[in-house]
Amino acid sequence: MHSAQFINKSSNEEQGAPYVPQHRFSEFAIDERLKRNIEKKGYQIPTEIQDKTIPLILEGKDVIGIANTGTGKTAAFLLPLINKVLQNRRERVFIVTPTRELAFQIYEELVSLSQLLGIYSAVCIGGSSMGAQIASLRRGPHFVIGTPGRLKDLVKRKQLLLGTFQNIVLDEADRMLDMGFIDDIRFLMSQLSDKRQTLLFSATIPPAIETLIRTFLKEPIKISVKSRETPSCIDQDVVRVKGAKEKLEKLCEMLENKSEFQKVLVFGRTKHGVEKLSRELDKRGLRAMSIHGDKPQAKRRQALDLFKNNHVQILVATDVAARGLDIANVSHVINFDIPATYEDYVHRIGRTGRANQKGIALTFVE
Repeated sequence: MHSAQFINKSSNEEQGAPYVPQHRFSEFAIDERLKRNIEKKGYQIPTEIQDKTIPLILEGKDVIGIANTGTGKTAAFLLPLINKVLQNRRERVFIVTPTRELAFQIYEELVSLSQLLGIYSAVCIGGSSMGAQIASLRRGPHFVIGTPGRLKDLVKRKQLLLGTFQNIVLDEADRMLDMGFIDDIRFLMSQLSDKRQTLLFSATIPPAIETLIRTFLKEPIKISVKSRETPSCIDQDVVRVKGAKEKLEKLCEMLENKSEFQKVLVFGRTKHGVEKLSRELDKRGLRAMSIHGDKPQAKRRQALDLFKNNHVQILVATDVAARGLDIANVSHVINFDIPATYEDYVHRIGRTGRANQKGIALTFVE
């Protein structure tokens, strides 16, 4: 499927009727201090995934949440799990996620929701100091958030004792499968106590994830909120170019119009290509930075923070590095290289048009 077909497919998908929530946040059976933090963040009406899963998680059920990124699923699992820790300080939560960026995003949301509640957490990811992570684990955090490879390494070194956790979240399970982490996840799950609550969130449920669910979840309740893959607030179009030189020139010409192209996420297919494009844009006086798997973690964090805080106009990224990123007010997503699959296309363009704001997605075609 080439880019024009991607656009036709996503534009023709059915838009269901808007969801009417059954609750307000103030009506959930959660601690009043947590409700005050939710109010401070300006949350009043839950999203569909939050409305349907929070009551089930509060009841202690195993839950499978089928939802895309940008649907509010992080708060859907964090809120009831923070509440569990507030009710019993011995409760511990283990969150496994595919990328370092997503781990930090979950951590930041956790910090924001648990302000002044005395809840401690540790982030365990590759590319960062193992010693510092071991030190933070020794303090007995309530929440441990990390990527499969580093978590497995810490378990094997006997620095992370999974039998002490009563709650497990597998976030973006299908993406962890795509990235080759399925054996690491099986290993981690096998180390956990049988007396646990397991939550699995995924955009799709491929056969290997079905097997994982049958093996490790107990009578799970499945909640699916996937009605439309791409929001109607994203305008999608193709930019036709002849060859690599014209492609680069056209991109630079567009990005020089800073009043229109205010905050732009540009996708490339390879780590090398992303780095090269970022340097080329920077050389031409366009404020650009890159994120990809070969970049040291500290540099990736710096690039993301500069982009989030509008100090850099352009972020050039690979699909894996941008997985699950939630960045406000991205005006444009540009597919400089055509994505490999329709799912990647949907994920890429979903970085704009967040919270029903208008967004524009452009795909270069040679």
